[in-house]
Amino acid sequence: MKIFLKSGKEEALLRRHPWVFSGAIARADGSPEEGDVVEVCSAAGQPLGMGHAQVGSIAVRMLSFEPQEINADFWQKTLQNAYNLRQKTTLSEATTCYRLAHGEADGLPGLIVDVYGATAVLQAHTAGMYLARNELAQALRSVYGGSLKAVYDKSAGTVPLNANLGATDGYLWGEKQAEPALENGLKFEVDWEGGQKTGFFLDQRDNRSLLERYCRGRSVLNMFCYTGGFSAYALRGGAARVCSVDSSARAVEQARRNVALNFGEHAPHEAHVADGFEFLQSAAGEYDVIVLDPPAFAKHTGAARNALQAYRRLNALAMKQAPSGSVIFTFSCSQVVSREQFCSAVFSAALDSRRSVRILHRLAQPPDHPVSIFHPEGEYLKGLALYVEG
Repeated sequence: MKIFLKSGKEEALLRRHPWVFSGAIARADGSPEEGDVVEVCSAAGQPLGMGHAQVGSIAVRMLSFEPQEINADFWQKTLQNAYNLRQKTTLSEATTCYRLAHGEADGLPGLIVDVYGATAVLQAHTAGMYLARNELAQALRSVYGGSLKAVYDKSAGTVPLNANLGATDGYLWGEKQAEPALENGLKFEVDWEGGQKTGFFLDQRDNRSLLERYCRGRSVLNMFCYTGGFSAYALRGGAARVCSVDSSARAVEQARRNVALNFGEHAPHEAHVADGFEFLQSAAGEYDVIVLDPPAFAKHTGAARNALQAYRRLNALAMKQAPSGSVIFTFSCSQVVSREQFCSAVFSAALDSRRSVRILHRLAQPPDHPVSIFHPEGEYLKGLALYVEG
């Protein structure tokens, strides 16, 4: 099945951008349905590559920039390439949880695969990837051999609703594995069946390691803590006190368990179920290291303005409450908020707080969440480590 572009609209594909927008399409041979593999051709009929058809402004997500069959060999080769990169950048005896497939950056648009020890958790964000889930599971087994014990599909909440796929979460192969995952030597219980995303925010690994260096003898507040990743690193870094806060009772309980798993029941750690803004209001002068890692304030472009106002308000509040000499790690995971916009919001927060603020580090996602140079939209996590005085 072929899709032909309008004249001149092949330029983006020749620059290897992986999206074909609906306005660039002139016609199709046949009637491709959402999730079908299609060959994309120029107006003159020149083959430009293969992709998954979908409904919406993005009409095709490219899998290959040359004509080829999308089959078992393709999936295995592409996942093997992704695994080879993680071997060079991320994998070690001390780290057994990582992102194996990061969408467009790994030539697998619409697919996330996170690995937790012996379990691979697959999450399809397009109909095409969901329809290929069993082939993907088999390819994962081929790449990992006997070290992989289970493949879990967690796509029910991420596939397009209008595709009517009837997606349900469940094991494509194997059964639940109970052992904790390791990240830089710390142990974490991961609930990929019931937790957010695939169960753990792997994209903060390097930033958690950096935080550890700033915690000795300090009081640390981990806002929006989820399952306590930053809290565990702070404790290993020698924090005198760590407080974890989240609005989810389930997340807070998991954070408590992860702290106990690494440091026992009597670690200097407390956890609270509370609204982040309200908790900060009552925390004046108590914490000299503060982590602000909120959920995405904007999930679509129309919400970006309100999100920037929320980032400004949150950061201003933290700066006002922090004692002189404090360090604040602040993040945005909203893809529709650019790095420049986020930094501008934090700059405005510093003005509002009337504090002296210096940037110590500019923070980003780790190498197992790579960004294709041809697809800068893949950069979503941005952050700053700040020193607050005055």
